[in-house]
Amino acid sequence: MKNIKANKSFVLSILICVFFNSFGQLKNKPELNEKFMDMGFGIFVHWSMDSQLGSVISHSMVGASEDYVKRYIEELPKTFYPNKFDPDEWARLFKLTGAEYVVFTTKHHNGFCMWDTKTTDFNIMNTPYGKDITGMLVKSLRKYGLKVGLYFSPEDFSFIHKQGHLISRKGEMTQITKNKELFEYDKRQVKELIKNYGPIDVMFFDAFHTKPMAQFVHSIDPNIVVTRGEMQTPEQKIPDGPMPGPWETCMTMGTQWAYKPTNETYKDGGDLIKKLIEIRAKGGNFLMNVGPKPNGEIPIEQEERLREIALWMYVNNEGVKNVRTVPSIIKEGDLWFTKSKNENTAYVFITNQQHWFKGFRRNFILKYIKSTKDTKISVLGQNDKVVEYWPENIPESYFIQHKDVLEISISRAHRVYNNKIWPNPVVVKLTNVEFVEK
Repeated sequence: MKNIKANKSFVLSILICVFFNSFGQLKNKPELNEKFMDMGFGIFVHWSMDSQLGSVISHSMVGASEDYVKRYIEELPKTFYPNKFDPDEWARLFKLTGAEYVVFTTKHHNGFCMWDTKTTDFNIMNTPYGKDITGMLVKSLRKYGLKVGLYFSPEDFSFIHKQGHLISRKGEMTQITKNKELFEYDKRQVKELIKNYGPIDVMFFDAFHTKPMAQFVHSIDPNIVVTRGEMQTPEQKIPDGPMPGPWETCMTMGTQWAYKPTNETYKDGGDLIKKLIEIRAKGGNFLMNVGPKPNGEIPIEQEERLREIALWMYVNNEGVKNVRTVPSIIKEGDLWFTKSKNENTAYVFITNQQHWFKGFRRNFILKYIKSTKDTKISVLGQNDKVVEYWPENIPESYFIQHKDVLEISISRAHRVYNNKIWPNPVVVKLTNVEFVEK
């Protein structure tokens, strides 16, 4: 028996190698990677039928009793009825945040398909809701000008359970590199998604072995950007510094990817904004997660944070999109930096400023940016001409080039909150500058 298993594994390994060689190690197109890096900010949506329980998405199947798994697969879909799901409302809100793309969980590790698939009965059409959620959302995203991203898990707990294997992410037969039947099943599903809902802009594969699926996608549609499977995608963390090539941090607002009705704590909106700034200063994209309720609504706590980000991005999106890292400096004290992709324009993100009232001025020192005769300074979102109800106050921004440092003087003149204090970062734009080597 051991020899038979060993032979099967050997044959499958040969098939995988042949598969790779057939497609010649296909990669994301460089120009598409560039466009992906330009976008900067995306929304991740973790949603499946187990949102009804408020549990961790999919992973509760690992280590569960046979009775639990049986009821999970056979009974839980019977009560999934997201009657308040409004894809247009989602898309409008996501667009308002300044996000450029949305990545939706078409199938998580549990194997439940959120689209009208012909490959399995374990799907959204066999619920009381009975509508193609993926198709509806994709249509709405395009309607509002958002790029379409699909998350897909090659690992499939319901499939391997049906095969008679133990449900475990680390199990050998959980991986498509060892389970040929699972690999073929996944390929049928991915092909279905690409053909029925395309053009797809981004695909995110979540498994320990993703290369075969990435290669398969490239063979079908070379214009899809594969994130996880082709680039580094840190989860719930931000790297210490820039990483080579495009990369993307995915992160939750709270402690769980899926909806968690109780015992949840959320990062505040200002913290999420600062994470976006840090990620962009280091050259990555921020894929921020939401976990909808089982009825299809976005929880109010998450909506509140989305709207705080929306306000900040409405003012400051220029410093976040189409930017790259500053070669000489990422952060200096409470100041973060990005630069325009094709020009010598610097963006300075001024963070952690307590009690900076409307109409008051603060000065900051920049060691690694030098002005030229053509340099101009402005604050994103404000005209530098007037402070409401304070006509004698002249809020014009200015700079002084000293021998070794550049001093900038900024007035917070734009009234955004009613109480005259807006706690989120100010962004200063400096054009035609030189970047000083360390």
